[in-house]
Order: sequence, then C-alpha cells, then structure tokens
Amino acid sequence: MHAASCLILLTALAAGSDNWPAFQGAGVQPPPAAQLPLKWSPESNIAWTSDLPGYGQSSPVVWNGKIYLTSIDGPNKETNIVTCWNLADGAPVWRKDFKSSQPIKSSTYVSRAAPTPAVDQLGVYAFFESGDIIALSHDGEPLWSKSLIAEYGEMKSNHGLGASPALTENAVVLLVENDGPSYLVALDKKTGEAIWKTDRESRISWSSPRVISTPGGPQVVISSSGTVDGYDVDSGKQLWSIGDLGGNTTNTPMPYGDGLFLVGASAGRGEDSSGGAKRSNMAVRVRESDAGPTAEVLWRNEKASSSFSTPIVHQGVAYWVNKSGVVFGVDVESGETLFTERLGQSCWATSLGAGDRVYFFGKDGLTTVVKAGPKWEVLAENTLWDEEAEAPAAEAAPVAEGEEAGRRGPPARSSGPVLYGYAAVPGKLLIRTGPKLYCITP
Repeated sequence: MHAASCLILLTALAAGSDNWPAFQGAGVQPPPAAQLPLKWSPESNIAWTSDLPGYGQSSPVVWNGKIYLTSIDGPNKETNIVTCWNLADGAPVWRKDFKSSQPIKSSTYVSRAAPTPAVDQLGVYAFFESGDIIALSHDGEPLWSKSLIAEYGEMKSNHGLGASPALTENAVVLLVENDGPSYLVALDKKTGEAIWKTDRESRISWSSPRVISTPGGPQVVISSSGTVDGYDVDSGKQLWSIGDLGGNTTNTPMPYGDGLFLVGASAGRGEDSSGGAKRSNMAVRVRESDAGPTAEVLWRNEKASSSFSTPIVHQGVAYWVNKSGVVFGVDVESGETLFTERLGQSCWATSLGAGDRVYFFGKDGLTTVVKAGPKWEVLAENTLWDEEAEAPAAEAAPVAEGEEAGRRGPPARSSGPVLYGYAAVPGKLLIRTGPKLYCITP
C-alpha cells in the first residue's frame, strides 16, 4: 500500500497536470510560467468572471475542465453549497445545496466555507466548518455524506474551522482542531466510512493536514499549535513528533522534496514574538531507520515569519510572508536569509512558484510577480479590481453580537473584496474572492 500510494503521488508530481486537485495544488506541479499570465488589470487579460452563490473563503479546485467551489449561505450559515463551473467560459454546470449540521451566526470573525474541497477521478469531496463532509460525482450526484458532529461530538471554536481535506490513495483525511473533541480521521473515498481515527489533544488551529512522500512511504503531516506530527497513512498511528513550538496555527506543512518540508509560524497578538514562533519557522527532514521513521530539524530561521500565507520553496529559495506583507527570502539549503522585502499588501493566499516567477497574491487584489532566485526583482504588479468601482457591500457581513476586533484567530474581514485563494492550470489563473471567481489568461 505504501509503495502504491507513493507511486501515485510521485507520478502526479512528475507529470504535471491540467488539474488543480486540492488546497495549495497538493499533488501536482504548477504549469510553466509561459502558460500563466504575467500582467493583468481590470481591463486586460481577464477572460471571464462568475458570480458565486453565497460566500466562501475556500480556493477553487479543477478536474478535467471543471471547477469546483464551496460556499455558505444564510444569516446562520444554514446552507452549505457545492458548485461546478466550466473552466473554458465560467458557465455554471450544477449547484447542490445541503443543510448545515451546525448553524451559527455568519460573521466576519467566523470562518465561512473556509476548507478548500478536494477532487480526484472518483469525485469531489467538500468539507465544511459545520462538520459536514459531502462526496459528489463529477455530475453532482451525491455519493455519500457524513456529519462529524453527529459521529464524534460538537465542535467548539470562536472562529470556526479552516482545515482542508487531504487525499491518500483510498481515503479523505480530515483534521478537526477545536476546544471540543480534536482528531485526525481518514474516511473511505467510496463509502465515507472511517478507516481509522486518531484522537488529538484539544487545541485551536486552522492549518491543514498534508500528505508528503518520505523514504519509507507517504505520511500525513500536521503542524498545529505547538507541535509538528507525522502519521502513518494506512493506520493513523503517530510516527514522530517535534514539540516546543509556537505560533504554528494557520500554516500547512509545505513539501519540497522526498521527506522534506517547511513549517511556518507567527506570533499572535499579545504573544511573545521571541518565544515559540521564532523557533518554528524551519525546514524538517523525515528519515527512515531500523527503528522506524524519525524527523529532524534541518535549520530554523528566527527572522522569518509566516502569518496566513504558507511558506513555499521555489528554485532553491524559501519564501515566507508575514501579516504586514514582508517577504523573507531564505536559502533552502542553509536557512540563511537572502533578502527581506515589503509587498504593497498582506497576503492570505499562499504564494505560487512557476518557472522563473513567484506570485504573491495580496489580499486586496494586488498580485506582485517577482523573478525567482536569490535576488529580489519585481516583474509586474497587477490589480484585479477597481477599488472605487467595486461595491464593498457585496462582500460585507454582519459582525455577530458581542464580537470584538483583535482576537487571535483566522483573518478578519475588511470592508472590500478579499482575495482568498487561487488555482493555476495551463493557460489560466483562477482567483477567488468571497462571492466571485476570476479567470485570468496570458
């Protein structure tokens, strides 16, 4: 099983893909730079836009010419929505609505359709912060659904959940981190039945599980609130753990080679920035030994900080972006800082490395494209919408009674459009705001 799973992962990575199957494009390589747009504006290179139902903070996923998205709707997020769109022209293909298992006031401080769905040859798997996981065929026919609340207990979190599903050869892996029951669970792709479930200490985080290849076979790796942990994909058994960390509540582990991955972190408001967060921006290697898998920290960079945008590695450089829009370029071999530069906006979406370019997606619609490599060189700065023409009310949502700004949690909303996520396929860059999807072409 390990060998087969690893072969599937490596084949997908080696071949590249016309698809973008999961959060952060997990499992595929981005298209070549020549197949992606370098420059755009509200008047140029936007092939089409589509108005989405409800509101969502998840990223689009793509499979065989179809785009899949999730949203929520209603003042109490009572409706979970999965939609399918045509990649060629943005035309709607189908929409399916599902009743939420845990209605809760829709507000700027609680996640709204934050988990990105995942898709493969069998269908699309949509996970919502209500604890509902829904599997549908590519034609939109329901295959199975499950309420994790009914199965495992009520979720308790001031800000909701943000973890996106990860896929193994035969399972959908979900991470539930909250003040209630916390756990990692693998559900059979075809039936929704639990293959295994591993309980975790209750904690708050919004990071996602990531399946990485290692010398001993694929593992599920989690970076969350003080630890980084590795699990066997077939049994859910914990294999190793790195502790004494901090601030690692939003970033997902980012692989960049066999057994190699980055961990990102940042100090929250009111936290001591010289504490755990400084020790937690690092590179890790998973090794195989006679005693089983082990994990070691290759290096730490105490200057780097990553808030909402997960750090990436591209052409030998690791890129961190903090909440102020400061980019830290780090040599991936040594961990030494190469440069520190400031973007025009903070980034909530993860950066994209493609060919000789790196894309930084500013949350307010400004995407900065720089030349990949050890020196900072801006190639383009692109706005996606006209701030004066865009109606802020289109993305506004009421703040729930008793809420207050400044609490530790996922990104709070601004009054205008917010760039949440993207998908990159040959010839097209898809960018999602709460109620809208943009398609940009070269």
